[in-house]
Amino acid sequence: MYFGGVSDSESDFDSDTDYRRTIVTIGAPASGSDEPAGPGTACLVIIRTLSGAGHGPDLGRRLPLGTETIECGRSMQCDVPLDDDAVSRRHASVSWSGTGYLLRDLGSTNGTYVNDVAVKERVLRDGDQLKIGRTIFKFMQGGNIELAYHEEIYRLMTCDALTQVHNKRSFDAALEREVSRATRYQRHLSLIVFDIDHFKRINDTRGHLAGDAVLRQYAALVSSHIRRDDVLARVGGEEFALILPEITQESACLVAEKLRSLIAEASFRFEEVEIPVTSSFGVASIRPDAPCSTLELYRQADERLYQAKRDGRNRVIG
Repeated sequence: MYFGGVSDSESDFDSDTDYRRTIVTIGAPASGSDEPAGPGTACLVIIRTLSGAGHGPDLGRRLPLGTETIECGRSMQCDVPLDDDAVSRRHASVSWSGTGYLLRDLGSTNGTYVNDVAVKERVLRDGDQLKIGRTIFKFMQGGNIELAYHEEIYRLMTCDALTQVHNKRSFDAALEREVSRATRYQRHLSLIVFDIDHFKRINDTRGHLAGDAVLRQYAALVSSHIRRDDVLARVGGEEFALILPEITQESACLVAEKLRSLIAEASFRFEEVEIPVTSSFGVASIRPDAPCSTLELYRQADERLYQAKRDGRNRVIG
């Protein structure tokens, strides 16, 4: 089954792996308290590492904040050394100001951003995300910092730090669970695998910060148009998957087409510049009379995604 889009014969399936141009940012707007932190009641938690894959030896590491200034940079003399070409030797610092914690850019080459806006200094709020190169720190404050920390660690195990949807580990567990349930109770189950067309081109021409902004907006758009019981996950650099319990193949193709149209018509913006985005979709399903394994279901959906790519992108194959 095919749902049409525009034709494009150019082949470009590569994921973005060049992190040298990544600049410093603080990600999504803070959702926590506006109350100032007291000394010793705040910390930074590493929620994304250099690989960008949501794993690594420092993932979940907590950096307690006291009254002393800490510096982040490429130099091994920094309190938090970051081995990343996108990071300056002395890049940024966090210090206690007497009323709160202050982030300062130290004249870095690539700049410091708060919620995608360039700043020289900024008082941190609970929930702010500090992105330095390909490492993201989350600023946490409050009375029960231990509880908040453990809740954040649990969230790291299930959520993608950049997009706030399920991560690959959480997706794998959910798909295994839903396939087992559909097989046991003879229910329909559908899987949509999709990605952003020419995402590498966005990174190469507009920079990684723009690419990250597109990924966040993209995930938020899709999240706002699915059911509560559906499971949306980021399973690769620009690849996503959507589990649809008790949905037939035909209905899943209609869902995919609706999402394809929404994405193509949406306004993705970075620094007041609009970035056109399209997506390709592959759909596979389990029927009550034709169960299949988790691996086979994913293989079918993934194969159809690449068929959509080969056929010109911006389309649904199911």
